[in-house]
Amino acid sequence: MFQWFINRRRKKLTQVPFPSSWEEIIRRNVAHYSMLENDERTHLHSLIQVFIAEKKWEGGGGLELTDEIRVTISAQACLLLLGLPHNYYRNVNSIIVYPSTVVPPPRKAGFFQNSFNPVELGHPIIGQAFQRGPLIISWDAGLSGGRHPEDGHNVIYHEFAHKLDMLDGAADGTPPLRDRAEYHDWVRTCSDEYLRLKHDTEKGKKSFLNAYGATNEAEFFAVATEQFFEQPRLMVKHAPDLYRVLKEYYRQDPLERVSRKLS
Repeated sequence: MFQWFINRRRKKLTQVPFPSSWEEIIRRNVAHYSMLENDERTHLHSLIQVFIAEKKWEGGGGLELTDEIRVTISAQACLLLLGLPHNYYRNVNSIIVYPSTVVPPPRKAGFFQNSFNPVELGHPIIGQAFQRGPLIISWDAGLSGGRHPEDGHNVIYHEFAHKLDMLDGAADGTPPLRDRAEYHDWVRTCSDEYLRLKHDTEKGKKSFLNAYGATNEAEFFAVATEQFFEQPRLMVKHAPDLYRVLKEYYRQDPLERVSRKLS
């Protein structure tokens, strides 16, 4: 019965025309949007309407939240969901947005004990995702990532990839998959690429992936997600099997989008 009310509310939200001012924000701040087909844009609009309404938004460090901030972050977070069966990131309750790089404030010990990705106190961050707790985003980094996909870095993709990874209760670089065959293929492919990145990083050899992905398997998945959406040509060139498993997981093909736009 409770789910019926949720679905009814969501249907009402998506029946409201998508604000033209919101679409202008997305066109200005999310470069990937221009590559989407019309039906994909319509679907993304519906995801954004529900996502913005259901999440608790907070401004940190004196930041005053605006439609531009909410819409820009939501568009990039929901882009990851376009092909996935999902429940609007059910494990994201609140999003705290800071103006820029932030040093996380001290938190209760129990809170960190429930976190899969704790950071040391006093360490500056541009984003952070907790298993239980808020998701933190630096607004200047989130805006830059959306506008400049050519650099391969996108903090919003990164942190929301962590939340997808955590849906099965563990931040281990393997999000919930469809069946045993997909799990087998995923583990084999991602393990090979993770170990290759780790080896290259230890040897000081530059990789097409950000070296931060060598930190652990969870960070590898988040970094690979950034690369998949931002620089698909580079991933296909250097790690075609990794691109393939991410394409099968996300049920999206960024390379096809890029090729279509350039043709």
